Amino acid sequence: MKKYLFLSVFALIAVMLSGQELQNFRPQQLVSPEIANGKVTFRIAAPQAYQVRLYGSWMASYTASEPLARDTAGVWSITINAPAPEIYTYNFIVDGVSKSDDLNIFMQRDGRRFLSILLIDGPLTANYREANKRGNLEHVWYNSPTIGTTRRMFVYTPHGYADSKQKYPVLYLLHGGGGDEDAWSNMGRACQILDNLIEQGKSVPMIVVMPNGNPGQQAAQTQLLPERAFNRNDPAFANLYIHSLVKDIVPYIESHYRVIANANNRAISGLSMGGGHTLAATNNYPGFFSWILPLSMGIGEGVDNDAAFQAVKKAGYKLYWVACGTDDFVWDSAKRLDAALTKNGLEHTFYITDGGHTWANWRKYLNTFAPLLFR
Repeated sequence: MKKYLFLSVFALIAVMLSGQELQNFRPQQLVSPEIANGKVTFRIAAPQAYQVRLYGSWMASYTASEPLARDTAGVWSITINAPAPEIYTYNFIVDGVSKSDDLNIFMQRDGRRFLSILLIDGPLTANYREANKRGNLEHVWYNSPTIGTTRRMFVYTPHGYADSKQKYPVLYLLHGGGGDEDAWSNMGRACQILDNLIEQGKSVPMIVVMPNGNPGQQAAQTQLLPERAFNRNDPAFANLYIHSLVKDIVPYIESHYRVIANANNRAISGLSMGGGHTLAATNNYPGFFSWILPLSMGIGEGVDNDAAFQAVKKAGYKLYWVACGTDDFVWDSAKRLDAALTKNGLEHTFYITDGGHTWANWRKYLNTFAPLLFR
C-alpha cells in the first residue's frame, strides 16, 4: 500500500512541476553552445548514436565537418577555437542525419530550414544584439489589387513612433530568392541594426517595410496558405511584384503610417533577387525612389539598360549605392552594373567587400548604408 501511495504522490508532483523544474532533478544541465575564453563547446546527448559530427557555416566548405567525442553518459561534445565575430549557423550530423541543437533556443528560419545560431560578440556584431531603445515589428495584412489577394508584410517602426506625431522616411527592404517577409528581420537582424544605429544617433529614425517578394505567396509558407503559380513568360505577369510594390504597398504604407510621402523620403534596397527587384522598380518607375541600393546583384551580359538608366538619371535621385562581395557568384554581373552606371553618367558608390552571397555580407551592408539614408 505504501509503495502505491509513494508512486501516486511522485506522479502528482511530476504533473504539477513545470518542465524546467523537472529538469532541475537532473544531475547535470548540459549547455550548448558554451562560449568561454576564446573557445566554443558544443554538446548533444545521443547515447544511442554511433557517430556525431558538427557542421558550422564558419568552416571552409559546405562538405566540411568535425567529429564529436562521446563520454560514458552518452553525451557527445567538441571544443573549437571561437571563429571571428559574426552570426553563424550550425547543425549536428547524427549517424548521417542533420539535426539542430536542442539545447540552443537561438534559431533562425531560412525558407524551409530551421538552423541553430552561434553569435560571437565583437565590434562587427555589436549592433546585432538588442538595443536599449527598441522599435516595434508589426505583421501587416494588406490588400493587393495588382496581384488579386490579401498579402502580408513586416513593418518596423522606430522607438518613439507610437508616442509622437513625427513623420518618418521609409526604407523598402527586399529579401532574396527562397526568402519571404520574415527574412530581413530574422536572418538579417534588421530591427536590431536599426534600433542600435538610431539609438547611437548614427541613423535617421525611419520606418522599414519588408514585403514578401514572391507574388504567388500570400505570406510566408509557415502560414500554410494556398499559393498561386504565375507564368513568368506571360507578358501579363511581367514585373507583377514590382507593380504591386509601387501601386499597392507604398500607397498602403503612406495611408496607414505617419510617413513623409514623397520620393526624397523613399529608399529601396534588396539582396540578390531583391536587388533585381530594386533595379526593376527604379528602372520601371524612375523618380519614385530617391535612394537606390541594390545588393549582391547586377545586370546580365549583353543586356542593354541604357535607356532605363538615362531615365533614372533624368528623374534624379539622392544616392545610388551598389554592394557586392568579390567571392560572390554574381560578382561579374555587379561589375557590369557598375560599368553601365558609369557609362551612363550616374554618380554612384560601388561598395566592395570580400566574402560571398551570404547574410554575413548583407547584414554588414545594411549596417553600412542605413546611416547614409535621408540626410
